Amino acid sequence: MRSRDEHGSATPFAIACLGLLVLLAAALGVVSAMVHAERRAQSAADLGALAAAQAVARGEDGCAAGARVVTANDAEVTSCRAAGRDVRLEVVVLGPRWLGQTGDLSAEARAGPVDRAAQ
Repeated sequence: MRSRDEHGSATPFAIACLGLLVLLAAALGVVSAMVHAERRAQSAADLGALAAAQAVARGEDGCAAGARVVTANDAEVTSCRAAGRDVRLEVVVLGPRWLGQTGDLSAEARAGPVDRAAQ
């Protein structure tokens, strides 16, 4: 037979387990948000570089065209270099601001004709 002192002894353990699960869920949420932001940054960079390369092929300002596409995708151009028909674009996207996370995510993309000499 159990003594009366043991009633409710599982409660602190259950509360600790629940707290651990909440902490784990919050951490997974931050990681998920960071992965999503990284994917958005890469997509914006890819689309911006393609738009920039198309503009350069038409004789227009590639960096301006790329910047318009990047901005439309909620990102910011940090660097744009056009050399001939080749365009390299670097972008940054604001990262999640949860649980003290303050890092922004960046991505780089290149678009232009294939360099036959490198193959």
